[in-house]
Amino acid sequence: MKAQHPNVMTGYPPERDSQVTFANYTITPFNTWGFRNMDSVTRTAMLPRGGSLPVMEEALDATLNERVITDADGAGRSLDDLLQTHNADGFLMLRDGKIKYESYWNGYSEHQRHIWYSMTKSLVSTAFGILAEQHNLDLSASPAIYIPELEGSAFERTTLQDVLNHASALAFKENYVDRESEFLQYYAPALGLGFIPGAQDAQPADSEIFGIYDFLAKFIQPEDTWQPGQCFEYNSANADIIGWMIARISGKSLQDYLAEHIWSKLGTNHDAAIVVDRACMAVATGGMTSTLRDAALFGELIRNKGQSNGQQLVPTTWVEETLNLNADDRKRYTNNDLYVAEQWTHYKNMWWILDPETEEYAAVGIHGQVIYINRSTNTVIAQFSSQPTASQVGSVQFRSKLIAIRDIANNHGI
Repeated sequence: MKAQHPNVMTGYPPERDSQVTFANYTITPFNTWGFRNMDSVTRTAMLPRGGSLPVMEEALDATLNERVITDADGAGRSLDDLLQTHNADGFLMLRDGKIKYESYWNGYSEHQRHIWYSMTKSLVSTAFGILAEQHNLDLSASPAIYIPELEGSAFERTTLQDVLNHASALAFKENYVDRESEFLQYYAPALGLGFIPGAQDAQPADSEIFGIYDFLAKFIQPEDTWQPGQCFEYNSANADIIGWMIARISGKSLQDYLAEHIWSKLGTNHDAAIVVDRACMAVATGGMTSTLRDAALFGELIRNKGQSNGQQLVPTTWVEETLNLNADDRKRYTNNDLYVAEQWTHYKNMWWILDPETEEYAAVGIHGQVIYINRSTNTVIAQFSSQPTASQVGSVQFRSKLIAIRDIANNHGI
């Protein structure tokens, strides 16, 4: 573990200009502390681990760091140098379930939780696969059938599969940059992840949009350019619909459902936590926090097609369907040219697909979070980061680390 940034949380109490707050925790360098202390920054609910404490077998390979990798800027770097240069907080590689490489920076360690951001979507989608089998859900049906509050919203005309594929044709857009955007003015504060002065003090009686479910039902309208199912357009509100579906149909909070059906059965080392909104509902779109090793264990669950510790936790058919791409799946993604310069080739069931033939895909979160799976080489890589920019699109830091991930997964020690 490398030391914490020298200008963050220095002194007891911290010096004023080094203090991490809810207003600055996403901003460099304060995010190096904020992302691993979300329990202190915002509201969270616990997902308890279960069973006996596991021992992850190590088969460390010192030669990994000797490999020279050319990053997105064209510079040749060792793995450790590339990761540090591009704002990694932690990096863990598993091959056949054994630790091949593990390193931490910026004061982060193997026993601390770190926010997943939108990697949470892939976890929630996985939980929805369990729910869909339990309740024989029709993915061609509208979510409004199960959640009547969505009648009259943009989601009434979509199918559940459209929602899972981020093809809901919503007028509301994802925007991390414009401080005046609806995303940052209304959506992020309702989630409990974005700072607006006074927003945390809002009360239910005084707020038409108090929690995220209010926002989904009352604010989001359909767009005119596309019909649902025609075009992939990444939008976090879709994951919150799936989280609401899980809670409404199961009769349990999302965090309790995740804990009961996945987290307590993975053989994790630590409890997890998930950010909750102002109404104390779990943030399905990006609130999960865990240790790096435990995040990798979720990747192992998916690599092993839903099996963990001898149990089939997730239906095999659900896991396999993510990579079962038809012509509509391919056209839906290519109808959006925003990602043409990136390494992704498809998006389905809230997973980013790199190569469906080699079964190479990933869960991805803003500021550089990744759980990468490659079944052809039996590899899982988990990465936490504190990149200065949120979006992955056009990010040299993110592109460089993804290049490194794919290089060592596909070319090292196979």
